[in-house]
Amino acid sequence: MVKVSGKKLVFTLVGLAASLPLTAGIASATPDLSPVVNTTCTYDQVIGAMNAERPDLAAEFNAQPVGQAMLRNFLASGPAERQRTATQIANAPGASRYFDGIAQIITTCNNY
Repeated sequence: MVKVSGKKLVFTLVGLAASLPLTAGIASATPDLSPVVNTTCTYDQVIGAMNAERPDLAAEFNAQPVGQAMLRNFLASGPAERQRTATQIANAPGASRYFDGIAQIITTCNNY
């Protein structure tokens, strides 16, 4: 099994971008991952939402082919694999700072 860094997993979750710099620290509470795990959004919808709602994240994500591939794989995965990946991401140091943006994109991506 290939080991993927926490940085790259963060963008898998949102498509939000594989190589955003992560800050030190651990999230004090695990966010509700069910919207991410159960999303029906396509890759194009997630990217559309990200570009419209979080252009700051989109700019970084668009420069990361690895993150783009990881998002495609995440969205193509079934719920059990998504849950494992999302939990791993949620437990990664620094990941908590991205969950607000992720939640925003995931809750609106069906509009794109």
